[in-house]
Amino acid sequence: MEGDILNIGAGLAIGVGAIGPGIGIGILASKAMEALGRNPDAAGPIQQNMILAIAFTEAIAIYALVVAIIIKFV
Repeated sequence: MEGDILNIGAGLAIGVGAIGPGIGIGILASKAMEALGRNPDAAGPIQQNMILAIAFTEAIAIYALVVAIIIKFV
């Protein structure tokens, strides 16, 4: 019984923890495409900043994954 509750908790931790970064990356990519549409000559700096921001946003999802693993195995 206790294992089932921990599995549900781990699933919720990664599920809820991935919602924010997923929305954030979607908005980030949308705005980057908008910027490229308005100014195609700035593709290099826009792409560089977009990739950096995606890496920081993805780190939040990795924290949620670590919490889920801790819940599962500790």
